[in-house]
Amino acid sequence: MSEERFGEFVAVRRHEQGHVAELVLDRPKAMNAVSTEMARSIAGACAALGEDREVRAVVLTSTHERAFCVGADLKERNSFSDADLLRQRPVTRGAYTGVLELPVPTVAAVHGFALGGGFELALACDVIVADRTAVVGLPEVSVGVIPGGGGTQLLPRRVGAARAAELIFSARRVEAAEAGELGLVDQLVEEGRDREAALALAARIAGNSPVGLRAAKRALRLGQGLDLRAGLEVEDAAWRATAFSGDRAEGVAAFNERRKPQWPGE
Repeated sequence: MSEERFGEFVAVRRHEQGHVAELVLDRPKAMNAVSTEMARSIAGACAALGEDREVRAVVLTSTHERAFCVGADLKERNSFSDADLLRQRPVTRGAYTGVLELPVPTVAAVHGFALGGGFELALACDVIVADRTAVVGLPEVSVGVIPGGGGTQLLPRRVGAARAAELIFSARRVEAAEAGELGLVDQLVEEGRDREAALALAARIAGNSPVGLRAAKRALRLGQGLDLRAGLEVEDAAWRATAFSGDRAEGVAAFNERRKPQWPGE
């Protein structure tokens, strides 16, 4: 496994086998609170991962034992003028959209607190794996703002408009068991096993066609919110992008020859 640092607070670990990369939040002294510097680093790491054709799946993890990410760095923001806050906005948006727009499947490994922007980073992933210590929520209205990292748009797509409204308006924290019941997280595992389970899922995903994975994610994302007819056109375009690829030829050949595919990735 190799590691590349993006600033002081973010790392990318590339696992030697399986085409899986970890995007690691590594600001333990602040429970991974997202400062301006950290947001810029997350965006930079996502840009690098998006351009790496060897990566087929990304797992978003945390080095803090009791938190995934507690959201925006409010201590930093306490010193901001209105002009400072306005200047910071495109930087912080770049972090959340960076995760959201990764072209490969993404899995969040959540334990402990995932609040505000921290939960929004998880919501930007395709799948959320959480352990029994997880506590999630979007408490922004309790400090005078709104979820601004995608929460007002991503949460209702997960749990429906009314449930999202209740959670956002109440600003309440939701513990792991209820989060699983409500669909705020997708897979619940025993305490301390979130990273292990997320990496295992990512490895399984990454065993599939890289062309197929990218096209399927594109179809899933672009089709959201469209009517059925328009969504099926999105799907058809994604199918055409895979149907005449080297991956499709190799997949069919490997199936018929009863062997593991050697994906060309094109």
